[in-house]
Amino acid sequence: MSNGYVALVLHAHLPFVRHPESNYVLEEEWLYEAITETYIPLLWMFEGLKRDGIDFKITMSMTPPLVSMLCDPLLQDRYDAHLAQLEELAEMETERHTHNGHLRYLAEFYANEFNRVRQTWENCDRNLVNAFKGFLDSNNLEIITCGATHGYLPLMKIHPQAVWAQIQVACEHYEQTFGRPPKGIWLPECAYYEGLERMLADAGLRYFLTDGHGILYARPRPRFGTYAPIFTETGVAAFGRDHESSQQVWSSEVGYPGAVEYREFYKDLGWEADYDYIKPYIMPNGQRKNTGIKYHKITGKGLGLSDKALYDPYWAREKAAEHASNFMYNRQQQVQHLHGMMQRPPIIVSPYDAELFGHWWYEGPWFLDYLFRKSWYDQDTFQMTHLADYLKHHPTQQVCRPSQSSWGYKGFHEYWLNQTNAWIYPHLHKITERMIQLSHREPTDLLEWRALNQAAREVLLAQSSDWAFIMRTGTMVPYAVRRTKSHVMRFNKLFEDIVAEKIDAGWLEKIETMDNIFPKINYQVYRPL
Repeated sequence: MSNGYVALVLHAHLPFVRHPESNYVLEEEWLYEAITETYIPLLWMFEGLKRDGIDFKITMSMTPPLVSMLCDPLLQDRYDAHLAQLEELAEMETERHTHNGHLRYLAEFYANEFNRVRQTWENCDRNLVNAFKGFLDSNNLEIITCGATHGYLPLMKIHPQAVWAQIQVACEHYEQTFGRPPKGIWLPECAYYEGLERMLADAGLRYFLTDGHGILYARPRPRFGTYAPIFTETGVAAFGRDHESSQQVWSSEVGYPGAVEYREFYKDLGWEADYDYIKPYIMPNGQRKNTGIKYHKITGKGLGLSDKALYDPYWAREKAAEHASNFMYNRQQQVQHLHGMMQRPPIIVSPYDAELFGHWWYEGPWFLDYLFRKSWYDQDTFQMTHLADYLKHHPTQQVCRPSQSSWGYKGFHEYWLNQTNAWIYPHLHKITERMIQLSHREPTDLLEWRALNQAAREVLLAQSSDWAFIMRTGTMVPYAVRRTKSHVMRFNKLFEDIVAEKIDAGWLEKIETMDNIFPKINYQVYRPL
């Protein structure tokens, strides 16, 4: 028997970025980069562990927008073309650096990597969701859901129907995708408010994740802090994020990803190469962009980008193994200490954005692979578990009321409601009120039924917390503003057309094609609870 548990939780999410109306939109590459650098490397890791007889356990959210994009034929075709360009560029780089040993080694490394991505992509018949589902079926991977479009729930609570729609549409979409209802939910931005658990229970969910202070300031104070879940009065469990293990990976100051051996994210061939040479591989309008081919390592603090040394995947992989050993050792010490204090097995819940592993921290999937292997073979202090298995084997926990919280800046709602993005909320509240009003209508024909369902989609897409987040970070702000405004304006036109009983069938078909998420949505999800 081990003394405790470690539960890694990866939050796999991207906003719904799909633009059939345009031949090229830069933001679609968020998905393509994540497929190449995060989702396929995670599948490699799962396949390798399974092949080698390691019964790994990990929890992973796959949000409805991400699942919808991964299953979308248009985006699959576009990713195909994107990957072909990467393969071509890597081959050209191999030839270009024939007489430069280290750069040729790196170019060949990327060429092999992209070829391997291609093999996996084609072996999956271009559907990565089915590949992940295979590990759900074997109970190695517990896939949980999220809000339908990652809406920030505490800022919607004045309209309970809006919160319910985010939860219920997500649960229905999960069941349509995976053939079973979800057991758990990653609350968007881990944002919780008191009373939310009642809706989670009504939706059939068994547990949710929140930040550590949401548990630490629960009433009554949980006896075991964040090292055991708590049950809310509805019976839904709440797991809290462990600060210590999170900081070791997340922190730019003391976290692993800042090691000098690791790949430098901000120095990319798309910005470095001769313009005429790289032009076919950047944006069609001639603007430079990241290609994903990066030849330099972090090297050291205080150095400018021009001073970076060449990257070496061999030494980076060695450092990832070293960091995995360190993470495992720290969890052993943590679990032994807590077990002695608690007189029961603690659980260390370590949640991260999935895209940290591979996209932002290139070596992240190697780190996870080593961590699972070392934890399986080299220690017996803790077991790796996923959250559903833990609850199945530990059905008795303290009952408390969690505290309002998020995992954002200062732990509450400030990052999603501030001077950069406050202007969006009057519009979001207004279209929500109008959607609730529309939910009482009984459609007179199929055209009105389609318009009502499309109106519900537009409200959900406008509510995505990603738009407010991007406005606050200051990157890609015009795109986030444009997306918010376009969904609000599309909804308002639909509302006016439906009320006037003058629906523009051609225009409706156009936006159904553009915003085609949740094909089986029922607008009546907005009816009063």
